[in-house]
Amino acid sequence: MVPDEMDVVLATLPLRVGTYVPDDLLEDWFAPDTGMNPVSDQCLQAAKAYGRKFECEFKYYTDRQEGVFWKFVPAM
Repeated sequence: MVPDEMDVVLATLPLRVGTYVPDDLLEDWFAPDTGMNPVSDQCLQAAKAYGRKFECEFKYYTDRQEGVFWKFVPAM
């Protein structure tokens, strides 16, 4: 389960600033007991859906073993 504090972080995240979450926490929060090596597709899809609730993008970086949430910057 995602901690309530993360809702606050994503709701107040400024544009162009990211929040980085290690893969072990991603699995614990979004898809417990699905395995972590590699991170499950179920976890990544749930993280993307969670980010969208706060108008955030989400991407997982395998080489860094972390996911990143950030606010979308509209084209100017």
